[in-house]
Amino acid sequence: MSLLKVSNLAVEFTADKKTVKPISDISFTMEPGEVLGVVGETGSGKSLTAHAIMGLTPLVGGKVSGSIEFDGVNLLTLSASEMQKVRGAQISFIPQNPMTSLDPVYRVGDQIVEGLRKHLKLNRWKAKTLALELMEQLRIPNPKRVFEQYPHQLSGGLKQRIVIAIGIGTNPKLLIADEPTTALDVTVQAQIMRLFKELTTEKGIGLMLITHDLGVIAQVCDKIAVLYAGNLVEYGDIREVFKKPKHPYTKALLDCIPYIGMEKGSLAAIEGNVPTATNFPIGCRFAPRCGLVMPKCTESFPDMVELAGGARVACYKYTEETVAG
Repeated sequence: MSLLKVSNLAVEFTADKKTVKPISDISFTMEPGEVLGVVGETGSGKSLTAHAIMGLTPLVGGKVSGSIEFDGVNLLTLSASEMQKVRGAQISFIPQNPMTSLDPVYRVGDQIVEGLRKHLKLNRWKAKTLALELMEQLRIPNPKRVFEQYPHQLSGGLKQRIVIAIGIGTNPKLLIADEPTTALDVTVQAQIMRLFKELTTEKGIGLMLITHDLGVIAQVCDKIAVLYAGNLVEYGDIREVFKKPKHPYTKALLDCIPYIGMEKGSLAAIEGNVPTATNFPIGCRFAPRCGLVMPKCTESFPDMVELAGGARVACYKYTEETVAG
């Protein structure tokens, strides 16, 4: 049984008597100890997918459909109180900006303790002892001193470690990290990525890493899910996708990565922008920006096709007939 199995996930809401589906037909699986990288440009639906899994979709009147099986239980069938017991205890979330997620008027140690007492039902002394142990595991220097400090007194890297301590303190089975290194410099970013990899290896935690940085994905991920305009367009083993990307969008993203020795002015770019949910084109949503577009691409959205090795792609370049042949 997979740790997480998302099937035909869709989120829709109604505004001004118009129904909008910002994400639709997203399916993937995660195993214990596996790192899944979710990539795509801003507006591709990465964060909304994570919020749907957490039961935190911010849309008024929003509706989540499909299936989100976590440890064999469909989360979409749980009541709000039942979901609260899962969220934080079994599924933890690390937000993008640690400065805005930490309360500026409380000591960082108290903020770690609060989560431990709530989810593990510990008294304050045991929670503080565990909090200091977590800080040591995350290589926070002088944890007793840092425990007493406030967020504004810490560097970006230390604040991110505090947020991670809050996230992993309850021994969750799944950790969702949304752009966790965006505000950090390259050196600290590498340290945080190493910490994530160690957590998944040593504790068997499943990690869903949401980012637009393919370099970060290459460092730690086992599998990759490429999202575009609310659709999953490619999914597979990280090495295979990086070596032989199938979808034109995936290839375009990889072509945009700079490398040492490249000629001046040769950096590729994807023309145009990701369409908004209120203005999705008919057919393949990447068609208006794709250099390989065919007439049928603008008529209907291609089905997801499974290729050799378990990779999946939604592109008319790959049909059931060509795969079978």
